[in-house]
Amino acid sequence: MYVPALALFVIFILYPFLQGIKISFTNWDGYNQDYSWVQWDNYRRMFTDSQMLNVIYNTFIYGIGSTFLQNLVGLLYALLLNQSIRVRGLTRTIIYLPVIISPLIMGYIWYFIFQYYGGALNDIILLFRDEPINLLADPKVNVWLITLVNTYQYLGIAMIIYLAGLQVIPKDYYEAAQLDGASRFSQFMHVTWPLLAPSVTINVVLNLIGGLKLFDVITSLTGGGPGYASASLSTLMYQLYFARQDAGYAASLGNLMFVIISVISITSLYFLRRKEVTH
Repeated sequence: MYVPALALFVIFILYPFLQGIKISFTNWDGYNQDYSWVQWDNYRRMFTDSQMLNVIYNTFIYGIGSTFLQNLVGLLYALLLNQSIRVRGLTRTIIYLPVIISPLIMGYIWYFIFQYYGGALNDIILLFRDEPINLLADPKVNVWLITLVNTYQYLGIAMIIYLAGLQVIPKDYYEAAQLDGASRFSQFMHVTWPLLAPSVTINVVLNLIGGLKLFDVITSLTGGGPGYASASLSTLMYQLYFARQDAGYAASLGNLMFVIISVISITSLYFLRRKEVTH
């Protein structure tokens, strides 16, 4: 029964992955049928590239920053919307709605808010000062704006997973804690948080993988610029392949990104699963 799924995995994932490893040892331009083997040159070039450190730093900001914010805000929303409050269902729907929008479209929506000329935010700023602010061109700001937009779009998923975790916690535990005189904070720290460990594991691993390979929002907001100020490994690979026709080097970056995501996600999964066993 699993042969069709295995065949699709081999054809569309395993084979392209192995081809990517092969291409990373060549000077292929992505189009021409002729190419030469360059051995480890692409990897040496990668580790001596002056822009690479900044690109990797940005990639970690997108991954770790989005993970922290999505889990923090998603958990707060889940705790609030797990209570018996009015319009609870409508509020949950509104928070989750951005998830169903294409990330590329979401980036363009926020671009029209942040853009230098005619942006909604700058229209408001011009009411109080003479010059608009070019936030998307500021290397100290644009990376964090992208992280916030990505957080805004996907925190609904974290909220839903935490809500599911909260709703399977037996109410008897809270009643027993109340009888012992535990405060709301103590109940959260000693009942809610330990029993939410499986939900934390799922959210952290999914958010890390999604953030570390972030592409669409970066492309629509800044295109990775100015220069490489907001580029991630994903956007740099895209530029190398399609703009520079440097597919061999792009493939080596893809392999680096695969290693980074695999190591971080597997390590996080192992550590968080151990915390689940502890509790």
